[in-house]
Amino acid sequence: MTDFASDALVDTGWLAEHLEAPDVRVVDASYYLPHEGLDPRAEYHAHHLPGAVFFDIDEIADTDSPLPHMLPAPEKFSSRVRKLGLGDGLRIVVYDQRGIWSAPRVWWAFRLFGHEDVAVLDGGLPKWLSEGRPVAEGPVQAEARHFTARMNTLMVRDKAQLLANLESRREQVLDARAAGRFTGEQPEPRPGMRGGHIPGSLSLPFANLVDPETQTMLAPETLEARFLAVGLDLSRPVVTTCGSGITAGVLAFGLHLLGHRRTAVYDGSWAEWGLPDGDTPVETGPARAESAG
Repeated sequence: MTDFASDALVDTGWLAEHLEAPDVRVVDASYYLPHEGLDPRAEYHAHHLPGAVFFDIDEIADTDSPLPHMLPAPEKFSSRVRKLGLGDGLRIVVYDQRGIWSAPRVWWAFRLFGHEDVAVLDGGLPKWLSEGRPVAEGPVQAEARHFTARMNTLMVRDKAQLLANLESRREQVLDARAAGRFTGEQPEPRPGMRGGHIPGSLSLPFANLVDPETQTMLAPETLEARFLAVGLDLSRPVVTTCGSGITAGVLAFGLHLLGHRRTAVYDGSWAEWGLPDGDTPVETGPARAESAG
C-alpha cells in the first residue's frame, strides 16, 4: 500500500477558502433511488454550494440502455460536462446531498474519462450546512470549457468479464449493498429482482466506510481495517459492485484513498446481474470464507 491519497478528499474548510479560485469548480452529484420520491435536481435548486453545477447521473449516461445510469460514450460525457463548464486544467470537487453516497460515482466517472484532478468533498452538503456555511439557490450558468475524454477501460467491468472471473477468480469482487440484500434475506428495492450476490463475492456495505455522525470518510487506519475484516486481500485487484453502480463508487473511493490502484467498478451491478430472467448464477447466504483467497 502507498500513502493515503489525501488529494482525493478535501474538507469543507479548504473548499470554503478556494470557492473563488479560478481553477476550482464544484459539482453537485446528488442522486436518489426511485422509491425515495426525491428529485435531486429540485433539491439542488433549493440549496447548493455557491457556484456548484448539477451533474445529472441519470442523463449523463447511456440513456439507450435498459439498465439505469450506465456510463455514456466518451463523446457524450465530454459534451455534457463541457456545457457545465467542467474541463481540462480544472480541479473539480464533487459532493452530494447525503454526505458520502453518490459523489464517489461521479469522481470515478471523471477519472475513468481521463480527468485525474478530481476530489470528493468530505461530509458533502450535510457537513457544509452543519458548519453554517453559505448556500445558493437556482441553477448556475457556466461558461463552456473544453474537456478531453480519454476512457480508461481498466476502471470498469461488464457482465461478461464478471462471468469469466467466476472461473479465473483473478479479481476479488466486493459488494457495497446492505448485508441483508447480499444474503438475499432483504428484498431488493427494484421490484422483481432476484436476491443474493455474485458467487464468491465479499460483502462490505458502503456505509461501513463512513462516520454515521459526520458523514465523513473514516480515518485511513479504520478504512483499512474494515476492508481487511471482510477478507479482502489489498495486494490483489478488486471489482466493486452494488445495486446499480452508485455506491460501488464509495468502495472504489475508499480503496483509492488507501493507495489501491487496481480497482474497477462493475457498471451494471445488481441491476444487471440480478435481473429476474437473467442467466447469471446467484448465491444466497453469507460470503464463503474461501472466496477471500
